[in-house]
Amino acid sequence: MSDGSSPEIATGREVLRAPGVKAFLIAQFTMTVGVMLQAAALGKHIFDITGKALDIGWLGFAEFLPAIMLVLVTGSVADHYDRKKILLFSQFGEVLSAVAYVFYARTNPTTTTFIFVVAFFFGVARAFASPAVRTIPPMIAPEGGLPRIIAMSSATWTGAAIFGPAISGFLYAIDPWVAYATSATLMTIGLVAFSTIRVPKTAQQMSANRERPNLKHAMEGLHFIRRTPVLLAAISLDLFAVLFGGAVALLPVIAEEQLNVGAVAYGWLRAAGGIGAASMAIYLAFRPIRRRVGKNLLAVVAIFGVSTVVLGLTHSYVVAFIAFLVANAADMVSVFIRSSLVPLLTPDEKRGRVSAMEGVFVGASNELGAFESGAVANFIGTTATVIGGGLATVGIAAVWWVAFPALRHVDRFEDLEDRAE
Repeated sequence: MSDGSSPEIATGREVLRAPGVKAFLIAQFTMTVGVMLQAAALGKHIFDITGKALDIGWLGFAEFLPAIMLVLVTGSVADHYDRKKILLFSQFGEVLSAVAYVFYARTNPTTTTFIFVVAFFFGVARAFASPAVRTIPPMIAPEGGLPRIIAMSSATWTGAAIFGPAISGFLYAIDPWVAYATSATLMTIGLVAFSTIRVPKTAQQMSANRERPNLKHAMEGLHFIRRTPVLLAAISLDLFAVLFGGAVALLPVIAEEQLNVGAVAYGWLRAAGGIGAASMAIYLAFRPIRRRVGKNLLAVVAIFGVSTVVLGLTHSYVVAFIAFLVANAADMVSVFIRSSLVPLLTPDEKRGRVSAMEGVFVGASNELGAFESGAVANFIGTTATVIGGGLATVGIAAVWWVAFPALRHVDRFEDLEDRAE
């Protein structure tokens, strides 16, 4: 509990000296490079096979479906059992999925059914991995170091988001299976790196007489979010904003039909998002947001929407590159704020369940957003879908400004720290 004074945010050097932080960042980078490389290659591969934007949407749906199907299981598992073991077992499933793509790509496929099946099992593995990995930063962060480690984690993640898609174009141009094989190798390295991290167990996990998870226990994550207005507002804002502004799913179509560029340029266009996000994450690592947290969150969501509109309107590769870069820089501020709010407002014994619910919202805003974008583009065209989604995102930010004053009035992260006690 606080003694009434505002705790100082730990320095970057203090955070990096904490046990497990460096290993976590290294593991996260290599695993994320592999996942991002695979995602970029899959989108291009599916569009090359079928030529249909809708099929890119089905890929997103296949990866998201397990998260919502298992949401009442994955969070409870993370709160009751060893989170590190859950994470390693789940990431092993992700590696197996990448290996399956390698062998399938070697057959020069003409259909995408097998890709969707593997994507579903990849989604199952990620559904268990997500709540486990989200609980690790607050468990290994030193006192006052959570905002800083969130910023470092975001910078690491976005660095991977640059590197993975950037090399995907070159590797895919050699052969799709080469891209998938590289992805599988990087995921394996990340898995090994995660195995070296010492993650302390919670008091609930160490209890010899703990109760078995049940439906009431599983639903507590959802109930906690509903009872906490700031959490509900921040998570739902991300859900609806990115659900309608998910232009990244249509980048293969935008690159080929709107910008008239090939695989390598597409890879760099996708990497532009990582460049923008990484630049912002590095800035936040040195100068994390301290004041007007809620207002900043709503403002950057509106900026994300405006940038998406520009991406949908332009036929210039340079303008598209800059628009996608700005959109993802704004999104990184949103990710940083939400990723700090959730653990600060959530008691440790509920973090697995709350993170699982948050993962469904985030997954819905990405994978389900990819499905929505692909489906709508199939009927009204890519340009209209991207522009409409961007305008809807701006509108959502305006509605949330009025509808959720609790979020708008959040000033400092430090003011929230005692609420999870």
